[in-house]
Amino acid sequence: MEIEYTNKIPDINSFFSLYETTGWNDKNRTKEELFQAINKSWYILSAYYDENLIGFGRIISDGRLHAFIVDLIISPNFKKQKIGTEILHRLTNEILKEGITDIQLFCAKGKKNFYLKNNFSERPNDAPGMQYNI
Repeated sequence: MEIEYTNKIPDINSFFSLYETTGWNDKNRTKEELFQAINKSWYILSAYYDENLIGFGRIISDGRLHAFIVDLIISPNFKKQKIGTEILHRLTNEILKEGITDIQLFCAKGKKNFYLKNNFSERPNDAPGMQYNI
């Protein structure tokens, strides 16, 4: 299976369809809101099979000290085929290439072991991440 990886921004309809497969859109973000968000990313990576968007990941960063990996999404039909691993490795390599050493992410429920296998570690219990409540 030939997967094409590119840092070009996917078209909004393809991205929205892929995003909807995650169940993350509980805030009912519009296509336009999501497209604005990915357009403001520091770096994006899309994976295509047969010209269809099947995977995506992006980085938010200040470009020097901190990088945050977000929206690592793989189509349910293409899970367990190492596409997520490839996207994650390419994203982390892009960050490290710039000399950034603080790489963080929030993982989705049930995905902790995937990140542990890929050189990430859990934050200590006495220094957990925090979230602002709206």
